[in-house]
Amino acid sequence: MSCRNETTNQVMTAVAEIRVSVVSDEYRLQDIIAAKLDEYGIHYDKEYKLAPRSRIDFLAAGGIGIEVKKGKPYSRQVIDQLAKYTSFPEIKTVILVVERNLDIPKEINGKPCYSFGLNKLWGIAL
Repeated sequence: MSCRNETTNQVMTAVAEIRVSVVSDEYRLQDIIAAKLDEYGIHYDKEYKLAPRSRIDFLAAGGIGIEVKKGKPYSRQVIDQLAKYTSFPEIKTVILVVERNLDIPKEINGKPCYSFGLNKLWGIAL
């Protein structure tokens, strides 16, 4: 796996600072992430269209794709979705932000993948 670049580190630092109680929907969680990216001055496109019926929640500077999931989604389905996203040349790295921790491969299609479980960041089990 390649070393993380400065932008990836900056995005991961921003996400790691997020502290939320249980949110009502995924869009609210996306708004919280967008506000944190704005706070850090990280450029992004929200709901970035990679192809017809393929939209990643955020495409940040440097090709960092951010996918947001509420709760603890079905692992296989999420990994398949991330595999689809990492097949596009625009995506250089993918970060999964999920309410409950979810393990994903460290690389998919040769691209680095990271997972942030917000409940784990907060130090509680939801």
